[in-house]
Amino acid sequence: MERIKERLQSIRAEADKSIARAEEAEAKNKKLEQALLEKEQLNQSLQKKVEILETKLDTSDASSKDTKEKLRQLDIRAEHLEKRVVRLEQERDEIEKKYEDVQAKYTQSKNEMAELVASMENL
Repeated sequence: MERIKERLQSIRAEADKSIARAEEAEAKNKKLEQALLEKEQLNQSLQKKVEILETKLDTSDASSKDTKEKLRQLDIRAEHLEKRVVRLEQERDEIEKKYEDVQAKYTQSKNEMAELVASMENL
């Protein structure tokens, strides 16, 4: 009988240890499940941020392409305008030269006319 009591106590002790281990494992499992849930939530949050950043990147890329195209068009326009300025400056120089030539001819004609008038008065 003594032996049965000892065996019963031994079985109870093992059962208590098993219960304690099971409770410990359940607590650990609960902590791990909570940590997993937190990691999943963090992952979802990070994925949402990635989606937002990818959208912003796409928008920035489109804006950058648009800006580059506008800059290219402005460069082309500036080049055309620079060529036009050069052409207009050349035309101005030609007109100024013609004006100076006409002015010189006018002055020469005026002087010749004055000489002619003076010589006619002397007659």
